[in-house]
Amino acid sequence: MSNTARRTRLAALAAATGIAVLAGCSSSDSSDKASAPSCSPAKGKVTLQYWNTVPGMDKVVDLWNKKNPDIQVETKNISNDQYGILGNALKAGKAPDLAQVGYDELPNLRTQNAFVDASACSAAGAAKSKFVPWTWSQTSFDGTGVFALPQDTGPMALFVRSDLFKKYDIAVPKTWDEYAAAAQKLHKANPKLTITFFDPNNAEWFNGLLWQNSAKMYGYADDKWQVTVESEQSRQVADYWQKLISDKLVRTDLANGSTQMYAAYQKDQIASYVGAAWGYSMFRDNLPKQAGKWSVVPMPTWGANGSSGDWGGSTVAFMKGGKHLYESVKFNTWLNTDPEALALENKLGGLYPAANAGLQLPALSKGVPYYNSEKIFDVFAASSKKIDTSFAWGPTQKTVNLALQDAMAKAAAGDGTLDDALAKAQAAALKSMKDQAIPATAGK
Repeated sequence: MSNTARRTRLAALAAATGIAVLAGCSSSDSSDKASAPSCSPAKGKVTLQYWNTVPGMDKVVDLWNKKNPDIQVETKNISNDQYGILGNALKAGKAPDLAQVGYDELPNLRTQNAFVDASACSAAGAAKSKFVPWTWSQTSFDGTGVFALPQDTGPMALFVRSDLFKKYDIAVPKTWDEYAAAAQKLHKANPKLTITFFDPNNAEWFNGLLWQNSAKMYGYADDKWQVTVESEQSRQVADYWQKLISDKLVRTDLANGSTQMYAAYQKDQIASYVGAAWGYSMFRDNLPKQAGKWSVVPMPTWGANGSSGDWGGSTVAFMKGGKHLYESVKFNTWLNTDPEALALENKLGGLYPAANAGLQLPALSKGVPYYNSEKIFDVFAASSKKIDTSFAWGPTQKTVNLALQDAMAKAAAGDGTLDDALAKAQAAALKSMKDQAIPATAGK
């Protein structure tokens, strides 16, 4: 990458917007343009392949197919091994036209030249104004290309068993200090009850906690990635949860979304859940007998600014090898901006839309019966506005997450601490970038 002007532009963009700019030569402009198909409409009937993990997405696709006989879409659910299946398809040259890809996975797949730039279609670029700004910056690596359209987001909040807090006369916490104090009071009042659980095998959730505390994991300066996974802000979060674990005030034996997790909530063994907007349907669908017992409140905060974090959320990416870009852009735009499609995705799959129009859905302005008819989506909307828009993912995030999870699992078992886990994740980030010849250094 000897083009100094290009490197300077990339560095400036990364610093200004926090987008996931890649410094590796595999992501050059020339390769993107060479792999991008034209935006000419097909002359006959077209069938697109769309792979995703969203429950009920086949029903959404059915709606499109009924209205668009000349652009049919076949959907495939790959939730059992999303990135394994997608990776194998890419290697075999059999990737779908479109695929669901998490924001944190976009940079990693970009290094594998997995996407095509859809900006040849004017409709792709024109879609920018239809989405929450921070989500668009995650999908447009160099500020001009369009490699995916945002689908959903995961603004975080606190799910509370309000009946249990009331039973033990404990106020719903507004800060993390109050949350820790509530954890002690709950456990003292009922030794079988903990305030929540810490899933050591869920780096994405932990990253959301870091995001809330302005613990930027990556930056870009001096023509290099600045890796700051092990920052002061990150250590503050790690130390907080380490104390809760050491004091046995949170459980560490449950995996998010597991049968065991739901059983613990069903038995009134856990009093809250630190989750994201898409999680509202989890309790509704799996714990129907607890209807009316749950509330959703703002995520406990670290300081007066009331910042929030994001956990999860996905895009629909334009995959390398797709032969019908015009039709892919047309379907992708409809899928992620049409109010009827967004309403169905929210109802069936629990998606919290990234599109501005989605945030205005009638279903998101009403009280939710399961949550005591409270307007829980107002809480998520407020959370979304308090997410740090400059947060960026690194180009080897999957490797970093695996290293973080491995070390967190050991810490949960008493072998090391969460601080140690951050150090190992930092080392993994630097090594993985070095192995791929991506310039990187430990940031300050």
